[in-house]
Amino acid sequence: MTTVTAPMPRMAITRFAHWIVLSWGWRRALVASAAGALSALSMAPFDAWPVLFLTFPVLVWLVDGAGAGRLRGVPSAAIAGWWFGFGYFLAGLYWVGYAAGLSLARMLWSRGPTRLLALAVALTAAEWLRGHLFTGFPWNAYGYALTGPLVLAQGAALIGIWGLTFVAVAVFASPAVLIDDSADTRRPWLPLAFGAIVLAALAAYGAARLARTPTTFVDGVRLRIMQPNLQQDEKFNYGAKQKVMRHYLELSDRATGPQSSGLRDITHLIWPESAFPFLLTREPDALAQIAALLPKGTVLITGAVRAPEMPPGQKLERAYNSIYVIDHDGSILSVYDKVHLVPFGEYLPFQSFLEKLGLMQLTKLPGGFIAGDRRRVMNVPRAPSMLPFLCYEIIFPGEAMPPGAARPGWMVNLTNDGWFGISTGPYQHLQQARVRAIEQGLPLVRAANTGISAVVDPMGRIVKSLPLGTEGVLDASLPRPVAAPPYARTGDAAALLIVGLAFIVVVRRRARRFHRPGTHSSR
Repeated sequence: MTTVTAPMPRMAITRFAHWIVLSWGWRRALVASAAGALSALSMAPFDAWPVLFLTFPVLVWLVDGAGAGRLRGVPSAAIAGWWFGFGYFLAGLYWVGYAAGLSLARMLWSRGPTRLLALAVALTAAEWLRGHLFTGFPWNAYGYALTGPLVLAQGAALIGIWGLTFVAVAVFASPAVLIDDSADTRRPWLPLAFGAIVLAALAAYGAARLARTPTTFVDGVRLRIMQPNLQQDEKFNYGAKQKVMRHYLELSDRATGPQSSGLRDITHLIWPESAFPFLLTREPDALAQIAALLPKGTVLITGAVRAPEMPPGQKLERAYNSIYVIDHDGSILSVYDKVHLVPFGEYLPFQSFLEKLGLMQLTKLPGGFIAGDRRRVMNVPRAPSMLPFLCYEIIFPGEAMPPGAARPGWMVNLTNDGWFGISTGPYQHLQQARVRAIEQGLPLVRAANTGISAVVDPMGRIVKSLPLGTEGVLDASLPRPVAAPPYARTGDAAALLIVGLAFIVVVRRRARRFHRPGTHSSR
C-alpha cells in the first residue's frame, strides 16, 4: 500500500488502517472489542447506524492483518472476531458468533473490494446460524441497524432481516477499501459510492412505499392495551393475588379523558404476558372478576400460566405459558401455548441435572415450562383472526407465519420485558417486533408489562405507544393489513439468492488469485 501521493485525509486514514493491520496482542484485542462495543450504538434506542461506517472498516482491517504474527490466517481472524463480538455483547446483549464468522471470512479472503463480499457472506451466514442453531437467538442481527430509519426499514418487506444483514455488512465495510493499493483496487472510492447508491435506492423504495400506503383502520374494532408496570416480585408472588387483580381491574377501566367512558367503548382489552401470579382457570373468583369487568361485547386477550391436563389429585409440576381469549361472560374461547421457550428464562437445558445442582431458570418454575405443540392463528370475536406471539417469539422471522395457515388480519405480541429493567432491551425488542410487521405486511399490537406497549401499522409506523417504565392504558383503533409483501410470500429466498451469488463471486475471485503465479498468499 502506498501513501506518497495520497491526499491528506487518505494519508491519515491509511496510517490509522496500517496501525490496526499491524497491531497485535492486547492492542489488537482492545481495538476489536472497542469497535464491537461502538457498533452497539447502531441498535435501538440510539439508532446511530452511520457508526458502522467507522467500525466495519476496522473489522476488515483486522482480517487484513490476520496474515501476520504467530497465529496466522484463520485462527487470528477468529480471535479478532471473538473480541469484536465480546465488545458488542457487553454493550448490546450480543453473541460471540463473530469468531466463526470471521474464520469463514478469512477462508474466503482476497485482496481488493471482493473481500467486502467475503465479510458480508461470512457474517450473514454466522448470524443466520446464530438465529437457528440450539433453538436460536437472532437478537440484534446487524440488519436491524438499517431499520431505525423507517424508509430504510421497508427493505425488510423485500429481503427480510437476513438480506438487510448482508447489505449492512457490505455497505458499512466499504470505507475500508479507501486505503487499498492501486494494484489491488483501481478505483478505491467505487465500493463506497456503490454502497451509497444501495442505501439511496432502499430509501427511495421505502419512501415510495410509505407514501402510497397510508395507515387505515378496521371498522368497529376499538382496542385498549393495559400496561400495569408491575415489579417482578409482585408479578410472580401468589400472596399478591388480590393486589394484582385490583390493580388490573382499576387500571383497565380507567377513564383516559373527559370524553372517555372506560371500557364501555372498547371491543378488545389486552393484558400482557403471564399477567397473573396464579393459574387463572383454577381461580373462579378471578374469572368472575373479569366477567364483571367486561361489558357485553368486549373480549379480553391476556397472557397467563396454564396447567396441563392431569389426573385428579396429581401435583402440578410443570405448566404452559399461554394466551387466553376470554369472552365478556368469563368463558374461555381459545388458548395458545407458547412454542418457542426462552433458554434459561423458561427452561434449562439438561433441566433435571442442573436443578439437582441448585440452578433454576428466571421464572423459578420447577421443571420449567412446557412448549406448545405448534404455532397457529387464533380466531377472535368481533375482529379479524390474529397471529399470537409470546415474548421473544416475535424475534424469529422464519417462524412468524405457521406453515399452511390462512393469512391473519393482525399480530399480537404479549410480553413481560420487566426482566430488562429500564435499559435498551425493551427498545430493541420493540424494534425487532416492528420489523416483523413490515416483513409480513400485518399490523402489530403489543402489550408489555413495563413497556413499551404499542400499536404498529403494517408499514412499521408506530400509531400509538406507552413509554417504558410507566403504568397506563392505550386506546387505539386496529390498523388494516396490506397485501402480502414479497418477503411474506417467499421468505428468505431473496436473501439466499443474494448471499449465494456473492459467494460465487468471492470463490471465483479467490480461485483466480490463487492460481495466478506469485499470488498464493492473500494477506
